[in-house]
Amino acid sequence: MSVQPIQQIENKKMSNDDDESWLRVKARLRAEVGDDVFSSWFARMDLEQLSDGVVRLSVPTRFLKSWIQSHYAERVLACWQAEQDQVGRIELIVRSAVLKTTMQPKPKAELIGASSEGARGFGNGVGAGRPMSAGDPGVHEALGGSPLDARLTFDSFVVGRSNTLAQAAARQVAAARRGDPVMFNPLYIHAGVGLGKTHLLQAITWAGNAANERKVLYLTAEKFMYGFVSALRTQTALAFKEALRGIGVLVIDDLQFLQGKSTQAEFCHTLNALIDAGRQVVIASDRPPSELESLDDRVRSRLAGGLVVEMGTLGEELRLEILKARVNTARSHTPGFDVPLPVLTYIAKTVTHNGRDLEGALNRLLAHNKLTGQSVTLEMAEREVRDLIRPQEPKRVKIEDIQRVVARQYNVSRSDLLSSRRTANVVRPRQVAMYLAKTLTLRSLPEIGRRFGGRDHTTVLHAVRKIEGLVGNDMALAEEIEILKRQLQE
Repeated sequence: MSVQPIQQIENKKMSNDDDESWLRVKARLRAEVGDDVFSSWFARMDLEQLSDGVVRLSVPTRFLKSWIQSHYAERVLACWQAEQDQVGRIELIVRSAVLKTTMQPKPKAELIGASSEGARGFGNGVGAGRPMSAGDPGVHEALGGSPLDARLTFDSFVVGRSNTLAQAAARQVAAARRGDPVMFNPLYIHAGVGLGKTHLLQAITWAGNAANERKVLYLTAEKFMYGFVSALRTQTALAFKEALRGIGVLVIDDLQFLQGKSTQAEFCHTLNALIDAGRQVVIASDRPPSELESLDDRVRSRLAGGLVVEMGTLGEELRLEILKARVNTARSHTPGFDVPLPVLTYIAKTVTHNGRDLEGALNRLLAHNKLTGQSVTLEMAEREVRDLIRPQEPKRVKIEDIQRVVARQYNVSRSDLLSSRRTANVVRPRQVAMYLAKTLTLRSLPEIGRRFGGRDHTTVLHAVRKIEGLVGNDMALAEEIEILKRQLQE
């Protein structure tokens, strides 16, 4: 894969066939590497040009370009060749500048040509040759932020029972004016993949910058890391720090990907400096602060000290409303596209994993309709989305739930389990709870020990081995543990 780093690129006019091919290539790539890998490395890859057997793709950062080139170059090429066998080469380019250490905007005369993340399909791209304006994603990117998707605004966010509080808190942050007291800081939103975290964070950025009250900067954890490392390499770390701390509202997405002791330390200092100065910080992650085991205890504590909001899974009613909204958006770009209500109801009922799967299902129907001219039917939907129908995932068990259920079962208090008491009526329940924490969660031994009153990981290991040994010989204990497991997984 040849690489051509650039600071700005012009959008190329492509045929609808090229766009449809790109949709199918992305679907093929997602199926091969899985949702998590695709979301991490390929979600922000755009098709720029396809001509003479050469596919030109763009990504927002050099880090992404380098990683994809090193690890997935042949796979991306193979996916394209499976779609169009005349493709012989992939060119990967960087469509926006790296994080600027001065955070100063580019001259207003510059033109924006980079397309925003995911702007094709249901959304609108940013047209080439237009001057910068406050509403363009390019303005934000020129300030050093990660790319924004023009579709991800509050107007396009569908509200349901699972996300009402998160949406209300995000709107409150976006509507705040310069000098207003900060109600909750930081605002920390966590949810699984595809449930709307990024949508809300980018909506805050769009609305906040449009109001011209406070400068809002949206960064992925990856962009923060890359900017900090680049600043260290060029010996401009001080300017980088000062620029970040001058932001009115700092929005950090995908915090779970923040790696490296020095980067985490700088993030902690930046977080403290902004909060102490009364600046707003908004953060999103796929787990609550207490489960970010790679982060320092001080960072977790500071994150937990703000407003922590969980966005739950999408209920069937909310999934149906999301599908209806997406169809209306698609219809504005593809007149005549229509999906009957029974088809939408079927998709809402069967495609339950996340919002990205819903959009993927609708993309397939749109592509089939445009390429074949056939109307969308229930039979077509059943055929096209069958691989998106996944078995129901087991409930995610939390250590706090284990402690609560075990304490109730053995008639002790949760504080007893966390205490240093060594009486028999407390030791056995504590060992059972540690054993369940190890077998029913993905938490490490040190993390489990920390959650049980700050115990050493060797204590947890001893408890796990003790219960494992007893279960094989004590049928009553084995039955008790099975009952506890069923209660926790119901």
